Amino acid sequence: MNKAEKSDQFDVEALRKRVSAANADGGDQETPGQINPYARQIAEQFREGTRSPSMVIGQLRLFEFVSQFTIGLLAFLIWPGDGSESLAARAGMAAAVAALGVVALQLADTYSIPALRARIRLLPRILSAWAAAFTGTEVIFSLFRDLPWSQINLHIAWFSLASLFLLGSRFLVAYGIRNWARNGVMERRAVIVGGGEPAKDLIRILEQQADNDIRICGIFDDRGEKRSPVMVAGYPKLGTVAELVEFVRLTRIDMLIIALPLSAEARILQLLKKLWILPVDIRLAAHANRLRFRPRAYSHVGSVPMLDIFKKPIRDWDSVAKRGFDIFFASLALALLWPVMILTAIAIKLTSKGPVFFMQKRHGFNNEVINVFKFRSMYTSMSDYNAKTVVTKGDPRVTPVGRFIRKSSIDELPQLFNVLKGDLSLVGPRPHAVLAQTKDRAWGDIVEGYFARHRVKPGVTGWAQINGWRGEIDNDDKIKFRTAYDLYYIENWSLWFDLKILFLTPIRLLNTENAY
Repeated sequence: MNKAEKSDQFDVEALRKRVSAANADGGDQETPGQINPYARQIAEQFREGTRSPSMVIGQLRLFEFVSQFTIGLLAFLIWPGDGSESLAARAGMAAAVAALGVVALQLADTYSIPALRARIRLLPRILSAWAAAFTGTEVIFSLFRDLPWSQINLHIAWFSLASLFLLGSRFLVAYGIRNWARNGVMERRAVIVGGGEPAKDLIRILEQQADNDIRICGIFDDRGEKRSPVMVAGYPKLGTVAELVEFVRLTRIDMLIIALPLSAEARILQLLKKLWILPVDIRLAAHANRLRFRPRAYSHVGSVPMLDIFKKPIRDWDSVAKRGFDIFFASLALALLWPVMILTAIAIKLTSKGPVFFMQKRHGFNNEVINVFKFRSMYTSMSDYNAKTVVTKGDPRVTPVGRFIRKSSIDELPQLFNVLKGDLSLVGPRPHAVLAQTKDRAWGDIVEGYFARHRVKPGVTGWAQINGWRGEIDNDDKIKFRTAYDLYYIENWSLWFDLKILFLTPIRLLNTENAY
């Protein structure tokens, strides 16, 4: 490994490992707290989400493929020629042209936000890429069949109509994206961590960028006014790093940019120990550093080089895929298990007084409080809505039916409705009760990095549960191991991983050792 490779590894991977190690050994763990009134007022402006550039670009690719395929079919229906081509053959050719067209437009770099914002300047490049794709497809298909002269006019009309539609739609897209940028609909929201001159220089560079899509929402810094003024380059310092944690939980922020030199390693590490629990990108601005790494070590915000320390998990199209996975399998589970749920509801109603369902407040994504449904397993007069006292073996609060449904996890089945509602995912870290604790100690005080579990939606089942970490938590090690498995899941998520956990869940539930 050469020096450059060592530097790259240190700056990203080694730093990330040191944060995790520091949290495992101990340190200041931020818990949900309060922010000052001014920061809360600013936070109110950023509660609504924005349109992700990645999602917009993906949707545009899909739209252009479908529209060009449709135009190819319409051209055939309007000008069928001499009938030598079948509808199936034309559909195959239209699909090939549309697919190759999207690939050509991608290779021509016309699917970036700056390119999409350009109304006129890039239209010749777009037309050239489309013409190359169309011509290339025609040449390939001509190798397998002769094109009658009567069909030439049809293909010219097809190309002309498709080109006009593509150029017109791109002009309208450019107008829409510019309008979204002005109105804050499509922007990346950033918070600067660290003040003073480094933050000022960073802000100035970002503001000078052409087609800048970054909205700076404020600055947070622990240092006093001498070293970190209350106003930096026209942006206010909203509070301390501790307040930043709560600020991000109240808003829809995309990234945190640490404006500190690489030489301030100890302070960067201290900041990351507090911030890594948040579901946002965390980047270290590298524009002012003399030490340079290989180009692939950097990501860029405009032309500003950044070092990616932590990335938001399950984002953009991954989140769409996971949501589709949840809806499909939750609906399938309800279709298969509704008789079990009906029988359970009848058994609960016949054997004890009170409602069939039990609702409990638990921590959800980004530490938000959600209402989770369960079948009631305790006597109504003894129900513990805050889950402050864990259920133990032979607990007198649990009904006879409750013991069975808790051991078999049938009491969790109503959470499938939480999945369809969007509060839960099928697979993820289990949602813990807001006041959950062990021996009068909150779990957030026991486990460093506990709140990092909330960087993704909680799940009905999870990696920790199928590995035996379910049921009663009566000592510190159990919640530490559960959290460690949850964090492993977040860092290694994939749809295949979700599928594996989902199908192993019924098998592993046969082990009821810790379920009371």
